[in-house]
Amino acid sequence: MRVGKTRDLILCAMFVALIAVGAFIKIPIPVVPFTLQVLFTMLAGLLLGGKLGASAVCIYIVMGLLGLPVFTEGGGLAYVLKPSFGYIIGFAVGAYVTGTIANKTPRPGYRRLLCANFIGLGIVYLFGMVYYYLISNFYLGTPMGLWPLFLYCFLLVVPGDIALCILGAILGRRLIPIMKKM
Repeated sequence: MRVGKTRDLILCAMFVALIAVGAFIKIPIPVVPFTLQVLFTMLAGLLLGGKLGASAVCIYIVMGLLGLPVFTEGGGLAYVLKPSFGYIIGFAVGAYVTGTIANKTPRPGYRRLLCANFIGLGIVYLFGMVYYYLISNFYLGTPMGLWPLFLYCFLLVVPGDIALCILGAILGRRLIPIMKKM
Protein backbone atom coordinates (compact mmCIF):
# COMPACT_ATOMS: atom_id res chain seq x y z
CA MET A 1 0.00 0.00 0.00
CA ARG A 2 1.32 3.43 -0.91
CA VAL A 3 1.99 6.01 1.78
CA GLY A 4 -0.38 8.46 0.07
CA LYS A 5 -3.17 5.91 0.08
CA THR A 6 -2.65 5.13 3.78
CA ARG A 7 -2.63 8.87 4.55
CA ASP A 8 -5.89 9.32 2.63
CA LEU A 9 -7.56 6.45 4.51
CA ILE A 10 -6.51 7.86 7.86
CA LEU A 11 -7.64 11.39 7.01
CA CYS A 12 -10.92 10.12 5.60
CA ALA A 13 -11.58 8.10 8.78
CA MET A 14 -10.69 11.12 10.90
CA PHE A 15 -13.26 13.27 9.10
CA VAL A 16 -15.92 10.55 9.40
CA ALA A 17 -15.34 10.65 13.16
CA LEU A 18 -15.35 14.47 13.27
CA ILE A 19 -18.63 14.65 11.34
CA ALA A 20 -20.20 12.11 13.71
CA VAL A 21 -19.01 14.08 16.75
CA GLY A 22 -20.22 17.31 15.10
CA ALA A 23 -23.74 15.86 14.95
CA PHE A 24 -23.87 15.83 18.74
CA ILE A 25 -22.47 19.31 19.29
CA LYS A 26 -25.76 21.07 18.74
CA ILE A 27 -27.84 24.05 19.67
CA PRO A 28 -31.52 23.11 19.63
CA ILE A 29 -33.68 25.40 17.53
CA PRO A 30 -37.08 24.61 16.00
CA VAL A 31 -37.27 22.15 13.10
CA VAL A 32 -33.56 21.74 12.18
CA PRO A 33 -30.96 21.80 15.01
CA PHE A 34 -27.77 23.82 14.56
CA THR A 35 -24.77 21.45 14.63
CA LEU A 36 -21.09 21.49 13.75
CA GLN A 37 -21.63 18.98 10.92
CA VAL A 38 -21.58 21.83 8.42
CA LEU A 39 -18.11 22.89 9.59
CA PHE A 40 -16.66 19.39 9.48
CA THR A 41 -18.17 18.46 6.11
CA MET A 42 -16.94 21.77 4.72
CA LEU A 43 -13.43 21.17 6.09
CA ALA A 44 -13.48 17.64 4.66
CA GLY A 45 -13.94 19.15 1.21
CA LEU A 46 -11.40 21.91 1.74
CA LEU A 47 -8.64 19.77 3.24
CA LEU A 48 -9.16 16.43 1.49
CA GLY A 49 -10.36 17.69 -1.88
CA GLY A 50 -13.72 17.17 -3.51
CA LYS A 51 -13.65 13.42 -4.10
CA LEU A 52 -12.05 12.30 -0.84
CA GLY A 53 -14.05 14.83 1.20
CA ALA A 54 -17.32 13.62 -0.33
CA SER A 55 -16.19 10.03 0.26
CA ALA A 56 -15.75 10.76 3.97
CA VAL A 57 -19.27 12.20 4.14
CA CYS A 58 -20.71 9.25 2.19
CA ILE A 59 -19.06 6.78 4.59
CA TYR A 60 -20.61 8.72 7.46
CA ILE A 61 -24.03 8.49 5.76
CA VAL A 62 -23.70 4.75 5.14
CA MET A 63 -22.69 4.18 8.77
CA GLY A 64 -25.77 6.06 9.95
CA LEU A 65 -28.11 4.25 7.57
CA LEU A 66 -26.69 0.90 8.72
CA GLY A 67 -27.90 1.74 12.22
CA LEU A 68 -24.96 3.35 13.99
CA PRO A 69 -26.32 6.33 15.97
CA VAL A 70 -24.13 8.94 14.25
CA PHE A 71 -26.88 11.23 13.01
CA THR A 72 -28.25 14.03 15.18
CA GLU A 73 -31.25 11.93 16.18
CA GLY A 74 -29.83 8.41 15.98
CA GLY A 75 -29.48 6.27 12.89
CA GLY A 76 -31.03 3.49 10.84
CA LEU A 77 -32.53 3.09 7.40
CA ALA A 78 -35.79 4.75 8.46
CA TYR A 79 -33.82 7.99 8.86
CA VAL A 80 -34.37 8.63 5.14
CA LEU A 81 -38.01 9.35 6.03
CA LYS A 82 -37.05 12.18 8.39
CA PRO A 83 -37.54 15.58 6.78
CA SER A 84 -34.03 16.71 7.80
CA PHE A 85 -32.29 13.85 5.92
CA GLY A 86 -31.98 16.07 2.84
CA TYR A 87 -29.41 18.18 4.68
CA ILE A 88 -27.30 15.04 5.19
CA ILE A 89 -27.43 14.29 1.46
CA GLY A 90 -26.52 17.93 0.86
CA PHE A 91 -23.44 17.52 3.08
CA ALA A 92 -21.94 15.01 0.63
CA VAL A 93 -22.66 17.09 -2.47
CA GLY A 94 -21.60 20.28 -0.68
CA ALA A 95 -18.28 18.73 0.42
CA TYR A 96 -17.57 17.66 -3.16
CA VAL A 97 -18.33 21.08 -4.63
CA THR A 98 -16.51 22.96 -1.85
CA GLY A 99 -13.42 20.80 -2.26
CA THR A 100 -13.45 21.02 -6.04
CA ILE A 101 -13.75 24.82 -6.09
CA ALA A 102 -11.22 25.39 -3.31
CA ASN A 103 -8.58 23.08 -4.71
CA LYS A 104 -8.51 24.40 -8.28
CA THR A 105 -5.38 26.27 -7.25
CA PRO A 106 -2.52 24.83 -5.17
CA ARG A 107 -2.66 27.59 -2.55
CA PRO A 108 -6.21 28.94 -2.45
CA GLY A 109 -6.71 32.37 -0.94
CA TYR A 110 -9.17 33.31 1.75
CA ARG A 111 -11.66 34.69 -0.79
CA ARG A 112 -11.69 31.48 -2.84
CA LEU A 113 -12.17 29.38 0.31
CA LEU A 114 -14.98 31.58 1.58
CA CYS A 115 -16.70 31.51 -1.82
CA ALA A 116 -16.36 27.71 -1.97
CA ASN A 117 -17.84 27.43 1.53
CA PHE A 118 -20.81 29.63 0.70
CA ILE A 119 -21.54 27.71 -2.51
CA GLY A 120 -21.29 24.42 -0.59
CA LEU A 121 -23.58 25.79 2.12
CA GLY A 122 -26.09 26.87 -0.53
CA ILE A 123 -26.10 23.32 -1.89
CA VAL A 124 -26.69 21.89 1.59
CA TYR A 125 -29.65 24.23 2.09
CA LEU A 126 -31.04 23.51 -1.38
CA PHE A 127 -31.02 19.74 -0.80
CA GLY A 128 -32.23 20.11 2.77
CA MET A 129 -35.13 22.45 2.09
CA VAL A 130 -36.39 20.63 -1.01
CA TYR A 131 -36.26 17.27 0.80
CA TYR A 132 -37.91 18.74 3.91
CA TYR A 133 -40.72 20.18 1.82
CA LEU A 134 -41.31 16.96 -0.10
CA ILE A 135 -41.24 14.63 2.92
CA SER A 136 -43.42 16.94 5.03
CA ASN A 137 -46.03 17.57 2.38
CA PHE A 138 -46.19 14.26 0.53
CA TYR A 139 -45.08 11.56 2.97
CA LEU A 140 -45.83 12.77 6.49
CA GLY A 141 -49.00 14.59 5.49
CA THR A 142 -48.07 17.63 7.56
CA PRO A 143 -48.24 20.38 4.96
CA MET A 144 -45.64 23.09 5.22
CA GLY A 145 -45.87 26.26 3.21
CA LEU A 146 -42.93 27.97 1.57
CA TRP A 147 -42.72 30.82 4.08
CA PRO A 148 -42.53 28.56 7.19
CA LEU A 149 -40.03 26.37 5.31
CA PHE A 150 -37.89 29.42 4.51
CA LEU A 151 -38.19 30.74 8.07
CA TYR A 152 -37.45 27.54 10.01
CA CYS A 153 -35.12 25.76 7.60
CA PHE A 154 -33.10 28.77 6.45
CA LEU A 155 -33.49 32.10 8.25
CA LEU A 156 -33.18 30.74 11.79
CA VAL A 157 -30.13 28.60 11.02
CA VAL A 158 -28.17 30.56 8.41
CA PRO A 159 -26.49 33.12 10.73
CA GLY A 160 -24.65 30.36 12.60
CA ASP A 161 -23.75 28.60 9.37
CA ILE A 162 -22.37 31.83 7.90
CA ALA A 163 -20.11 32.08 10.95
CA LEU A 164 -19.04 28.46 10.35
CA CYS A 165 -18.25 29.31 6.69
CA ILE A 166 -15.98 32.13 7.85
CA LEU A 167 -14.33 29.90 10.46
CA GLY A 168 -13.93 27.14 7.85
CA ALA A 169 -12.20 29.54 5.44
CA ILE A 170 -9.85 30.75 8.18
CA LEU A 171 -8.99 27.19 9.20
CA GLY A 172 -8.68 26.08 5.59
CA ARG A 173 -6.28 28.93 4.78
CA ARG A 174 -4.02 27.81 7.61
CA LEU A 175 -4.38 24.05 7.26
CA ILE A 176 -4.28 23.50 3.47
CA PRO A 177 -0.54 24.34 3.22
CA ILE A 178 0.15 21.93 6.08
CA MET A 179 -1.91 19.20 4.42
CA LYS A 180 -0.04 19.66 1.14
CA LYS A 181 3.29 19.07 2.93
CA MET A 182 2.12 15.77 4.46
